[in-house]
Amino acid sequence: MSELSVKHLLGIKYLKEKDIQLIFETADHFKEVINRSIKKVPSLRDITIANIFFENSTRTKLSFELAEKRLSADVINFSAGQSSVNKGETLIDTVNNILSMKVDMVVMRHPNPGAGIFLSKHVNASIVNAGDGAHEHPTQALLDSYSIRERLGDVAGKKVVIVGDILHSRVALSNIFALKLQGAQVKVCGPKTLMPKHIESLGVEVETNLRKALVWCDVANMLRIQNERLDISYFPTTREYTQQFGVNKALLDSLDKEVVIMHPGPINRGVEITSDVADSKQSIILGQVENGVAIRMAVIYLLASKIK
Repeated sequence: MSELSVKHLLGIKYLKEKDIQLIFETADHFKEVINRSIKKVPSLRDITIANIFFENSTRTKLSFELAEKRLSADVINFSAGQSSVNKGETLIDTVNNILSMKVDMVVMRHPNPGAGIFLSKHVNASIVNAGDGAHEHPTQALLDSYSIRERLGDVAGKKVVIVGDILHSRVALSNIFALKLQGAQVKVCGPKTLMPKHIESLGVEVETNLRKALVWCDVANMLRIQNERLDISYFPTTREYTQQFGVNKALLDSLDKEVVIMHPGPINRGVEITSDVADSKQSIILGQVENGVAIRMAVIYLLASKIK
């Protein structure tokens, strides 16, 4: 059996292209499983997984938990908000206390970039990064690429534009790594104030005109403005942002082709995309949610096979 080249999923930048293909092939199998009447497989009956979230998350946490339960793993959920972390306990102490309960794998979201990498060097368990600050969110990028592959047949050679708050987005960074690794062309589009310095060094082009970006691309991945991460004002008003970088049906209908619309959620309807775009046949947003479970099942299954 093929196996991953890594023991942890810390970021897309540590994966090889063949790792991504293996995850996708495994997800194809699990997608069949979750569409059956009996949606569970006994693959990980002897594996215990701890979901440790130091930041709020609804969709990612639910998606991981569902993936783990579909694989018949034992699941422990831990929210830092109600924990000893608030009393000053360190990350390593917290995780070691959980591991002493004989946990095999830790799925962790943390506000600090590199938290998963730090943890992987200090604890004896497989680590899955469910988002570390504004750094990476590897399973989101995998499910995004998988969703493109499902709709367009392949990722290689496709033109993808990522629109919005690139500066604060771990989704954007992981997507850039994943798409480039698979041979897609990538542009980023948004206000100059929300572009990281040296973004071109990642092999992407910056386009500040949304219409030009849409004319160029096959796929537009629309990011929300991360108000919770904005410590200063990066653009005058939300209304102005929407006028320049929001996608509505009239804009899409004025193009002479069909652009696939994606969004990692949660959507700020009426800001980055209007409801009639989010709910249109060009949108694969709900497909992304379904694919998220299959992709996370694949990642957990492949990493667990290296534990035994």
